[in-house]
Formats: sequence, structure tokens, C-alpha cells
Amino acid sequence: MYRLTVVYDHPEDPEKFLRHYREVHAPLTAKVPNLLAFEWGVCESPDGSKPDHFVVAVLDWETKEDALAALGTEAGRASGADVPNLAGPGEVHMSFAEVEKVV
Repeated sequence: MYRLTVVYDHPEDPEKFLRHYREVHAPLTAKVPNLLAFEWGVCESPDGSKPDHFVVAVLDWETKEDALAALGTEAGRASGADVPNLAGPGEVHMSFAEVEKVV
């Protein structure tokens, strides 16, 4: 499995961010082809302190080739084009990884 992890830093207006993410960004992202999974959540810390990040999203495809092809589609480009509506430069971090499932 091949995974894109997207980590968003804390926004100035958390309610506005979540409203846009739920109503606009997540529906756009859900249309990206060949997704095995798209999951996201608001970060928490075990001790109740402010976590390092605000939201983490993960998107999974069968292969790296599937991921790259999907992100190059109209739906993939639309999702990517919406990211600046959520976070500015340096406020969103993306990484790809080949996932090795242990359990």
C-alpha cells in the first residue's frame, strides 16, 4: 500500500478551517480515483496539552503509480488546488510512504 500523509499546523481560525475541510476539502478529496482509504482527524495529546499539529489526513492507494496517477487527474488537481484555502506555505506538510503493515 502507498500512503500520502498530510499534516496541517494550527490555523488562526480553527472553526473556519474545520468547516471548510468538512464541507469543501473532504468531499473534493473523496473524489480522487482509486483511493483505498481517505481518513482524517483533529489531533489531540494524551496529556491534554496542545498537540504539535491540528489535523492529520491519510490517503491510501494500492501502489505508488496509482497514487501519482490519481493525483494527476482532474479530481486530484482540484483537491490539491484547494489546500491553500486551508493552509499557507509552511503550514501544511505532505509525505509519501510505502506502508508495511505489521498487524
